[in-house]
Amino acid sequence: MHVELPEKRYYGIGEVARAFDVNTSLLRFWEKEFDVLQPKKNAKGNRKFTQEDIKNLELIYHLVKERGFTLEGAKIHLKENRKKSLDNFQIIRKLESVKAELLKIKDQL
Repeated sequence: MHVELPEKRYYGIGEVARAFDVNTSLLRFWEKEFDVLQPKKNAKGNRKFTQEDIKNLELIYHLVKERGFTLEGAKIHLKENRKKSLDNFQIIRKLESVKAELLKIKDQL
């Protein structure tokens, strides 16, 4: 899943949940489970997700929802292979984006 969010410094939990098509409770649960997720909290305790948090959420979503990893498996994978996984994940997303653009061009011909 590639999430499209407007370019902002911080995102509220509601807009992040809508972008991923998940409940806010799942995001709060993942925050407890995965050390890489550390959204800022304002004085009221509202979570503010950064671009880095969004990238980490995309990777977690990919591992758990798309590849079928258990939470423990995803945690181990992230801990042992985080940099490599993130790089590969970003490459895959870029290639998917290029493919979509090429298909649009093909349809216009």
